[in-house]
Amino acid sequence: MFKEPVNPRLAVIGLGYVGLPLAVAFSRCFSVVAFDHDKQRIGQLQQGYDRTLEVDQTTLKDVSSQVTFSHQSSDMRDCCIYIVTVPTPINRHKQPDLEPLQQASKTVGGLLSAGDVVIYESTVFPGATEEECVPILEQISGLVFNQTFFVGYSPERINPSDKTHGLEDIVKVTSGSTPEVARFVDQLYQQIIRAGTFPVSQIKVAEAAKVIENTQRDVNIALINELAMIFQHLGIETTEVLQAAGSKWNFLPFTPGLVGGHCIGVDPYYLTHKATELGFHPEMILAGRRLNDGMGRYVADQVARLMTARRIHVVDARILVMGLTFKENCPDLRNSQVFDILANFTSFNAQVDVFDPWVNAEELALQESDVTLIQKPFLATYDAIILAVPHREFSQLGSDKIRSLGKDPHVFYDVKSLFLASDTDGRL
Repeated sequence: MFKEPVNPRLAVIGLGYVGLPLAVAFSRCFSVVAFDHDKQRIGQLQQGYDRTLEVDQTTLKDVSSQVTFSHQSSDMRDCCIYIVTVPTPINRHKQPDLEPLQQASKTVGGLLSAGDVVIYESTVFPGATEEECVPILEQISGLVFNQTFFVGYSPERINPSDKTHGLEDIVKVTSGSTPEVARFVDQLYQQIIRAGTFPVSQIKVAEAAKVIENTQRDVNIALINELAMIFQHLGIETTEVLQAAGSKWNFLPFTPGLVGGHCIGVDPYYLTHKATELGFHPEMILAGRRLNDGMGRYVADQVARLMTARRIHVVDARILVMGLTFKENCPDLRNSQVFDILANFTSFNAQVDVFDPWVNAEELALQESDVTLIQKPFLATYDAIILAVPHREFSQLGSDKIRSLGKDPHVFYDVKSLFLASDTDGRL
């Protein structure tokens, strides 16, 4: 039978965009051990620097007495609540890669004591917590699920770089492996979530709710991307069409663009994996994924067509790509489709310069070795300029200054319609 811990100490495993803000928030109520196996990451946090830019130096300093940043799992031994916030990526075959989750479960399993609670926040397919994680916890710890240890699931809803909708301002879905544990988990999060909680009946429901949030967005964006392709053939402006349609109250305000990052471009594959495993072939979700996965190539093709129309040779051309991260005003490079744009032009033997003031060169070097990241673009140098990510720095530059970077003639393509159609040569 579950018995609520008295004066609990809490551990957060995984200190990325999700785990670090969570550790900071809980430190205002509990003593927290914030664990990550990345020694460099821990060293930076101990010095008050968060490379994800989600938590500022002042905040890290303010919570330093309540948070122990560590890469040593033994520092979590006296904790009784473990919250797992590790990434759940996909492999090159677009299948779920559960290794980070499995490794985290092994780490926690080696620390568990009777009465402890493990809460997972990582996005997974429905059933993964109880089918994939719990057996590892049992095997490593020697304890019995729902008798001597317990599990909860409360999916993360962090939106990187969004300063309006922070952790405390987003309703938190909660669940537990027994009714008593579910109440405990819900009450735990109520202490830090101003927006309130939404308890559900079972862990599978919470897992499913999370994975369809981003699947729904993915399918809707795929529809708008396809509409943008149709409107391009019709010779009409996508932005104007969407604004006109949006004058009706129930038209959903989605816009075309590149779908990357660690959520929208990944989570649908977790759901389709489970559906296929159960013998059901999901058609709409996979169709949306295929379309969105091809948008980087589509943009490159559109720019090449515009260049050809102006008698600008694509082969050996000088191309400037502005923005490399998966979204604006954010340093996260994970699954950015801008890399697909670069690959297409590289295949034409074009010379591609990338300018992104948000990208850390060291972080980029760990992911890609052949991207030419420049500190400042060159005037009157480029045959084509692609504004791939609408960072605020680019908005502040204005279209005229961006145009001044191009030769005469050149092509200026604005992927996210940051500027007016009249200021560009092409937009999605």
